[in-house]
Amino acid sequence: MKHVLNLSDLGPGGLRRVLDHARARKTARRGLPQGAPDSDAPLAGHLLACIFEKPSTRTRLSFDVAMRQLGGEAITLAAGDMQLGRGETLEDTARVLSGFVDAMMIRANRHSDVVALAAAASIPVLNGLTDLSHPCQIVADLLTVEEKLGRNTDGTRWAWVGDGNNVCNSIIEAAGLLGFSLTIAAPAGFEPDAAFVAAAQARGATIAFGTDPDEAVRNADVVVTDTWVSMGDTDNADRRRAFEPYQINPMRMALAKPSAIFLHCLPAHRGEEVTDSVIDGPQSLVWEEAANRVHAQKALLLWALGKLS
Repeated sequence: MKHVLNLSDLGPGGLRRVLDHARARKTARRGLPQGAPDSDAPLAGHLLACIFEKPSTRTRLSFDVAMRQLGGEAITLAAGDMQLGRGETLEDTARVLSGFVDAMMIRANRHSDVVALAAAASIPVLNGLTDLSHPCQIVADLLTVEEKLGRNTDGTRWAWVGDGNNVCNSIIEAAGLLGFSLTIAAPAGFEPDAAFVAAAQARGATIAFGTDPDEAVRNADVVVTDTWVSMGDTDNADRRRAFEPYQINPMRMALAKPSAIFLHCLPAHRGEEVTDSVIDGPQSLVWEEAANRVHAQKALLLWALGKLS
């Protein structure tokens, strides 16, 4: 049993196995309808509990479809509809669910709550998003980039433009695990978590910081951004003023390499962090990125349950 609370829980070897397995399993099911199980159905008879404290489209669908394709089933639970919403402790909830299902995924407000849930659980817990990190998303991002640029991302240059948020923290982890360089452009006061940066740099990652989005994007292989206002943020007006100069538009995207990829974890606020012409343009792989969430979740579930060959 292994938890996936942050991307670093996989380690470099585990992340590589997850990415290679996701790609192989995706290739093996070409031509099948989405609801058809994989030929080996490795999670037949298994149940996954999916707990949501926040709204979700891609995380909810991808874990549900992932379990169906692996031969298992997913049970979706809104936190507000559970006793968790009436004061039952995280620890008690973890112990109860450990007796009903084989694994848990939770999309939570606070990362500390996911840590507490995992500490009390006797089954794997996967982080479907917290205020601190979003590991499941970044596995899909990495799979998408490798499909376009090749399996070895070591030596590629990534640019993050905008809020140093949970998604940015997980990309920082990926840089430390896989060896690509990362340049982050964010307004003062919106930098990523310092502990994630220190851990990635300790692994040898090259991470640069600045406030100039043009310099960050220049000659990049991958350009990534996210919404300026995330779920739970309350300083909407201040954020929009701070991030207005950080929009990814055609002129800014032209500073990257001609072969550069644009990624966004979605949902996008068109006309804010990205223009229509970029997100719908030829360099955008956001729809492939979204579809790859299924294959990423499948490999992560198998890794957490000790079933990766």
